[in-house]
Amino acid sequence: MTKKDIVKTLSDKYGLSQVDAKKIVQGTFDAIIDTLCEHGRIELRNFGVFEVKTRKPRKARNPRTGEEVQVPEKRVVTFKPGRIMEERIK
Repeated sequence: MTKKDIVKTLSDKYGLSQVDAKKIVQGTFDAIIDTLCEHGRIELRNFGVFEVKTRKPRKARNPRTGEEVQVPEKRVVTFKPGRIMEERIK
């Protein structure tokens, strides 16, 4: 499912124009991103937790040459689903 599909679904379900639904969806995504940038964690009850974590630097190998390379530390976003989401998916 794409963002466009979500917009269409919300538009049909709630009788909104697709333009208004798109603004709501994009606003929600922007708010999640802004919160992660500022606080590093956002918890959405019954949905899950998004968290920014730092991966340590490590050594890796170039598969083509076998040469060892250094991979620098980087920040990644992780997601842990909430209990209700896990139950519905099972």
